[in-house]
Amino acid sequence: MKSSVISSLCGIAAFALATVCATAQDKAAAFTPLFPKDGLPTGWRIGAWNDVSKPGPSNTVWRVTNGVLQPEGARGSWLMSEKEYGDFILEYEFKLGETGNSGLALRAPMKGDPAFDGMELQMADFRYNPQAKDSELTGGLYRALAPSKQVYKPTEWNSYRVELRGSRIVVTLNGEKIQDNDLSAFAEPVKRHDNTTASPLKDRPRRGHIGFQELSRGVIPHVMIRNARIQELN
Repeated sequence: MKSSVISSLCGIAAFALATVCATAQDKAAAFTPLFPKDGLPTGWRIGAWNDVSKPGPSNTVWRVTNGVLQPEGARGSWLMSEKEYGDFILEYEFKLGETGNSGLALRAPMKGDPAFDGMELQMADFRYNPQAKDSELTGGLYRALAPSKQVYKPTEWNSYRVELRGSRIVVTLNGEKIQDNDLSAFAEPVKRHDNTTASPLKDRPRRGHIGFQELSRGVIPHVMIRNARIQELN
């Protein structure tokens, strides 16, 4: 093969590789870290676990240390974003203690209980509530929609990827897809903790705040979050 042809082929290969790398870099750049520096998170506020419009326990603080977000103080709080989101991809890693219980608020209003007035994607160790239904375990939309499989790794770091586009939700836990659903297809009302009725998933907000919950029982460390980042799609 002539050297000129070889040079051309090498040039094409180099260009293709550079294009792939640039595309990958662009996709990575589209993500924004949620907690980019240590200390108290800015752009977030603390609310009570069952009504985020009310203050959380007086001694509760959420703090980032060495890149890891963790609550301090009494159980029973949400750390809620001041910013609203609609369609997005959210990725992060989390770790729970043996009776750890947490959740990810999705499209929640800044009042009421995110689990019923928005949506809550569960993070809960099996031992927190041995009688829990599948929709109350990790990967479930709380009391509304169970994951297709249970792949949570107790007391280890787990990775979540959550994609919301309109009424569609796709959730990947530890590399396995556990939710791929059209929320508009779920018309069954959901019972709140006080046994009153909450709206079905089809009627939940399509835009709202995100947040992280701490409701663990007697475990230290409490829920830990790291490498949290979001890519807005609208």
